[in-house]
Amino acid sequence: MSMLRRTFLGVTAGLSLAGCGYRSVDATYSQPDGEVPKQYAGRTRVVFWSPYGGVNGKAVDKLVAKFNDSQQDVYVEVQFQGSYDDVAQKVAAALVAKQAPDLAVLSDVTWERFFLNDALEPLNGYFTDGFGPGVYQEKLFGEYVVKGQSWAVPFARSTPIMYYNRDAFAKAGLPDRAPRTWSELRSWVPSLAKVQSGGRSLRTIAFAKIDGDWQFQGNVWQFGGAYSKGLDITIDQPGAVAAGEWQRSMVHDLGAAYMASSPSTDFANGLVAVIQESTGGMKTISSKAKFKVGAGFIPSEVASGLATGGGGIGMLRNISDERKKAAATFLQFLALPENSAWWTTQTGYLPVVNKAREDAELKKLIAEQPNYGVAIAQLENARQQDAIRLYGRNANVQIYTGLQQIYADNAQPQKVFASVGRRLEAIGDEVKRLYEEKVL
Repeated sequence: MSMLRRTFLGVTAGLSLAGCGYRSVDATYSQPDGEVPKQYAGRTRVVFWSPYGGVNGKAVDKLVAKFNDSQQDVYVEVQFQGSYDDVAQKVAAALVAKQAPDLAVLSDVTWERFFLNDALEPLNGYFTDGFGPGVYQEKLFGEYVVKGQSWAVPFARSTPIMYYNRDAFAKAGLPDRAPRTWSELRSWVPSLAKVQSGGRSLRTIAFAKIDGDWQFQGNVWQFGGAYSKGLDITIDQPGAVAAGEWQRSMVHDLGAAYMASSPSTDFANGLVAVIQESTGGMKTISSKAKFKVGAGFIPSEVASGLATGGGGIGMLRNISDERKKAAATFLQFLALPENSAWWTTQTGYLPVVNKAREDAELKKLIAEQPNYGVAIAQLENARQQDAIRLYGRNANVQIYTGLQQIYADNAQPQKVFASVGRRLEAIGDEVKRLYEEKVL
């Protein structure tokens, strides 16, 4: 585990255990260092912390520049902070230091911690006809609503999607589509093994070493299980165990799968036939691959269902009213259909604004590259994740560490998940009071 992740966990442990005693909920904190450039002098400065680098980071920068040039009152300064976990860790540390960015991208498993500890500004009061519940895709918007109040808005939202090597499938004599079930993929192993890649038989699938618990959340549902029911832990029950056993068998019985530091890199390099990876990697994966990339729904087994993920934007509560109003104007700008659609065309993240799907450029992209349309259509199977992963501090790390034992050590899923389950129960107990008070 990286030093930044350990630091994040340490800081958020303090948040969970100490509640909001470390800070005054309604105090006004200073901004992170920076200044308004001369050409934007006289504007209210808004600091926006982002986890996006590379292709996606360039797209964020262009959106921010477009906003800054579209009006004369607000200047948004985007500050890249690293990964989703890095952003959360730095926001937590900044609050302890009585400093706060105005807006921050918070992941599917970090915004809840700040909500529980009263660090987020409720957004209902900032909604307009063009910015609010009726504008956004209902499932994605609804994930940030607790007891009728919105605590963030969707931005870079995604689901896992199955990417497959169309050229390798053709060589293997397989249909040009993703497998419909995990059992069907398993039946394709002998055919894919006949395809040579780098002097060896092509592996069928790679599983993520870090954060693979996000994809596995959907896999557990597909096999009829769940991580938890509310905060009651069920990862040690038959459905989840069956999902883990399928993966264990693919790795150790068939030699058709393995644990990868970066499944998407291995896929783009032609080392593996399929991966389940974020729709937000669509543009990067497609551009790096030297073969035709196909995309399809994540397979089902006894059921369908896949986890939403990615990032939403939260406004920090400990900022001045002036900064809050200015930050809201940027959120309103991002909610314009043309901006939401453009973000999708540049990244592959889902169009979170409903009318964005009517955008001519996005329609053109989908017509030319149907993979983008698959990601949107698959939303019908999407579900909000089980509560323990969302609200339990460090729950995701406990789950993917258990998966690592299965992949690396051929550990039996029943035994692994029994142990993971005990740790998740302790994590659930830690947050139970706040969860029952603020969520239920």
